[in-house]
Amino acid sequence: MIEAGKTYLVMGLLNPESIAYSIGESIRRAGGRVIYTMMSERMKRIFLDRSKDLTEEQRQVLDIRYCDVTKEEEVAALFAEFDEIAGVVHSIAYCNPKTCLTDEFHTDAYDDLKNGFHISAISLATVTRHAQPKMKEGGAVVALTFDSSHAYPFYNWMGVNKAALEAVVRGLARRHGSDLVRVNAVSSGPLDTTAAGAIGGFGELTSTWQHRSPLPWDNDADKQSVADAVMFLVGPYSRKITGQTLHVDGGVSITGGDLLPHERV
Repeated sequence: MIEAGKTYLVMGLLNPESIAYSIGESIRRAGGRVIYTMMSERMKRIFLDRSKDLTEEQRQVLDIRYCDVTKEEEVAALFAEFDEIAGVVHSIAYCNPKTCLTDEFHTDAYDDLKNGFHISAISLATVTRHAQPKMKEGGAVVALTFDSSHAYPFYNWMGVNKAALEAVVRGLARRHGSDLVRVNAVSSGPLDTTAAGAIGGFGELTSTWQHRSPLPWDNDADKQSVADAVMFLVGPYSRKITGQTLHVDGGVSITGGDLLPHERV
């Protein structure tokens, strides 16, 4: 699924609950060299160092670098550290939950909106620009998204950012095809993470999946399902796939209305 011995950068680690951690561990078990990024040492102290879900052995194998993706000089410095990388996973998103993820869509917090857009969508282009020269024989970039074709309660401006992210994926796929760099996205169902816990209506999303998913969806166990799809897209088996959004959501994205009793597992 991935190329053993090659380097993969997984951006957006927060703690062991993160989908980034599940993805990175899957790549590592498959033989890849995994390097994680976090926004800052402060974030590491708050979220990772205090976690009781990691053994000392698991902590020792983590190779962590720091990068604020809103600062291009930090992105440039990050990629300057590497001679060659095979793939990048962009698992980065943010909206101020107090102004952008409430029960009211409208907000006057324009600086928050711009910051969220920068982190959640624009940063993918910044990362890909600096990653591409390190993919000397081609490579892959995979972003994490969430169903942007529907308006969900509370998800509000993050839904807007995810729609923009998917548009950036398509634009980058066209731009970097001549570089043999593939750019795709995985759209997952709701997953239990620290970041998801900041969404006031996360329980509503979970309820939606319980009522509409043709395949059973587990908010925790299915992190592995998402990680498997990312490994496919970041590896050589997907060598002719680019500009796509792969839905790993139990089928909710294709259902109309709630499942009928005879359709439930």
